Amino acid sequence: MKLLRRRSRVSLDDRLKALGAAADLAEGRVAGEPVERAHAVVARAGARAGLSVDHTVVALAGATGSGKSSLFNALAGTKVATVGVTRPTTSKAQGALWSPEGSGPLLDWLDVPTRHVVHSDELAGLILLDLPDHDSIELSHRLEVDRLVAVVDQLVWVMDPQKYADAAIHERYLQPLARHADVTMVVLNQVDRLPENAVRRCMDDLRRLLAADGLRDVPILPVSTVTGQGVPELKNLLAELVDRRQAWSSRLEADTAGAADHLIAASGGLPVSELRTPDHEALDEALSEAAGVPLVVRAVAKAHRHRAVAAMGWPVTRWLRRFRPDPLRRLHLHRPTAGRTSLPQAHAIQVSQMDAAVRAVGQEAADGIPEPWAASIRRSAREHHDRLADALDGAVAGSDLGMERRPLWWRTVNTLQWLLFVTLLAGLAWLVVLYVVGFLQLPHLYTPTAGDVPWPTTLLVGAAIVGVAVALLTRGLAWIGSRRKARKSAKVLRQNISDTADRMVIAPITHEQTRYATFLDQAKMARD
Repeated sequence: MKLLRRRSRVSLDDRLKALGAAADLAEGRVAGEPVERAHAVVARAGARAGLSVDHTVVALAGATGSGKSSLFNALAGTKVATVGVTRPTTSKAQGALWSPEGSGPLLDWLDVPTRHVVHSDELAGLILLDLPDHDSIELSHRLEVDRLVAVVDQLVWVMDPQKYADAAIHERYLQPLARHADVTMVVLNQVDRLPENAVRRCMDDLRRLLAADGLRDVPILPVSTVTGQGVPELKNLLAELVDRRQAWSSRLEADTAGAADHLIAASGGLPVSELRTPDHEALDEALSEAAGVPLVVRAVAKAHRHRAVAAMGWPVTRWLRRFRPDPLRRLHLHRPTAGRTSLPQAHAIQVSQMDAAVRAVGQEAADGIPEPWAASIRRSAREHHDRLADALDGAVAGSDLGMERRPLWWRTVNTLQWLLFVTLLAGLAWLVVLYVVGFLQLPHLYTPTAGDVPWPTTLLVGAAIVGVAVALLTRGLAWIGSRRKARKSAKVLRQNISDTADRMVIAPITHEQTRYATFLDQAKMARD
């Protein structure tokens, strides 16, 4: 009978690193016990790898009366362990050493104080442990079994025909060790008490139970310490195991895979769909409303018209614009700034819509992801919830709305208006001079005419009419320009709001999704 061999495509060191990384990533997301177990496996692996790898630690484990101690003595070739009848007698594990040199630190780490040297080269490198009974009435005995079952290199479960189907050993030990088939053997002891056909039936039934435990291919030996049946075969298996000197690494591989399985199971298993970045168009819209973007866009249009009139209006009346506040200055948005705006706070409906949009994005990102990672992804969407309103206000305040750059044609029109105004003043002055000359009955001054209308009147009235006409025309052009300016500012504002949504909502979601994806990659590497 040959021992099973399973080679992982990934080295043990890489699998352990992956398990440690997966456990670190699961911190705060997955329940503590699986994470602690994974860290414990990594720590135990580091400790075991630093101890003697020339020794293989094999533990005999079983129930009261299964004949562990008798088998222990048979393998050691001498009476080392005290054999009990109906009561558990082994309170502390004891070890038999076939080649003790260099085994001291390993046995100290295992905390096995009772050690017997076997003077034989037959199983050189073997450390055989006789464990307390796993069903002992003494709690300390059961705790000792649990402790050593978790750390020895190879497990030999010794069963007897009366108790081999006992649920205690199958449910408490064998089923949780389903990943450990490579480092598990089963002995059906005391077969000398059964007829040969009954032995075959017991072996078949035991194979069925082990298959149900997930240990379908583990070696099973019928043994009798009374007749010696099966003892040489067991020694041969142990000799092969010791010669390979790989049981310790196989055990650590199995522990690593089991801990990774436990982490994945605690994470809800594998996802049912691919991770996806949520569409945040609805989020951008809700945040824009809450940030007052429509109000700012309207203010931009009004400010553009206000400034156009102030820059190109009829000089006689444009000074009245000084008494009207600039819509953007009133909101503290006349230039990009790191300070706060004077925008009104979002009302309850806008806040509710914003919260609903944030939750919807988190839910979309978590769809298909098992709990508890889905909950973590949903929480990440609200990670910066308390600072979101300030961030939105800052995004609006820092937006370059392009209002500091005035169109060049405004200057041309402004120059034209002043020329017209100067022309009007020249015509008015000319008329005043003519009036004064006439009033003082001075010699009549020559006054040219444009047709039948004197030039002073033409200059005065014409400049006034043209100036007003230009002012009205530029108001129309300013209205058209204000719509274009509003569209551009809306684009800038919405882009800044979208960037804020990316930074404050989408980025935490993406970070958590990446963390989850990395966790899965590392856990699967450790498992497979």
